[in-house]
Amino acid sequence: MQKVLFLTTAHHYDDDRIFFHQAKTLAEEGFEVKISSLSSDMQGNLDGIQIESYSILEKSVQVKAEAFRKICQSFLPDCIICSEPIAVFAAKKHQKEKKVSIIYDITEWYPAMSMLEAYSYPAKIIHAIKFFLVQLYAGFLSTHFIFGESTKKFPLAYFFPFKKSMLLPYYPDEKYVVPNVKKLSPNEITLCYTGALSEDKGIGNFFKTVDSLRKKAPEIIIKLLIVGAARKESDENYFKNLLSEYNFEHIEIRKPTSFERFTETFADADLCFDLRELNFENNHSLPIKLFYYIGAGKPVIYSNLKGIREHMDVSGFGQLVDPQNAEIISDLIVNYIRNPEHYYNHAVNARKEFEEKYNWKVIRNSFIDFVKKSIK
Repeated sequence: MQKVLFLTTAHHYDDDRIFFHQAKTLAEEGFEVKISSLSSDMQGNLDGIQIESYSILEKSVQVKAEAFRKICQSFLPDCIICSEPIAVFAAKKHQKEKKVSIIYDITEWYPAMSMLEAYSYPAKIIHAIKFFLVQLYAGFLSTHFIFGESTKKFPLAYFFPFKKSMLLPYYPDEKYVVPNVKKLSPNEITLCYTGALSEDKGIGNFFKTVDSLRKKAPEIIIKLLIVGAARKESDENYFKNLLSEYNFEHIEIRKPTSFERFTETFADADLCFDLRELNFENNHSLPIKLFYYIGAGKPVIYSNLKGIREHMDVSGFGQLVDPQNAEIISDLIVNYIRNPEHYYNHAVNARKEFEEKYNWKVIRNSFIDFVKKSIK
């Protein structure tokens, strides 16, 4: 039985992409699968997948690499799928002892803006260059690449064009998506925001849009559904100030839930939003939530991100917008309210597009084949 080992520093062992999609799929295909994370503690067996994870994310690079190396030596995988450079470095050390394929699964922009927050100029520029070179070195050591989105192929696909690679978007398995295609209720609409409650991710833009809407359509009952939490104290203060400033009458705030129940948390929503800021990192992302929204049958209004534009056409079930233009966005919402048939067509189209193009079964077999060929 061939063995596949997943190594990740930043993601938890039960990450939706790693555990619920990639690992489970390979286990179903007869591989022996193990996941090791350094950001969560768990040792045991979960749904036929071995877990050996430790909460040592704050330790030094050397400690983390050594932890991975020991796991590689004990498990003796035929293929190692890595989510970050440290994992690649540890996998390469093991490769010197046993010939294995090292697949680098690139899902995050590297370096991420969060990695540079602690530095001031000019140190920020110096560290950005350093992290960029680390990314290149990880690409050099890897044998194969998986890209979560086409906009993140740079720089590795361009520096190492002869290495085998595949595009594996964040399409959900249908069993984790609960559909709830709705028709609009007269004189009422429920608008939904999920995720981090931060300025960068667009909660302020969302509230600004809703404020514009209630001024244009005061006769409409506007209900807000917020599913998420602040990650930092500064974000929590920012969100509290927004609540105080806008003082919305109908608002419900729900805490994040388990991955399997995510779509259930916004089943009551009519429209789903993501109005994140158009900075460099956000612009090159293809948000995972988009596919869960449309899978649930929810029309979407999203920031006009390059990552989305290059991957799909959302015009049949939503709109891409300037996230700071609350007047235009509120006009789009009013148009849905005034034309409920148009809204319903978008809701039906969203679910249909998910079923036909944007679910895990569409890309499942190509992922399996890619792993098999990497071992051969």
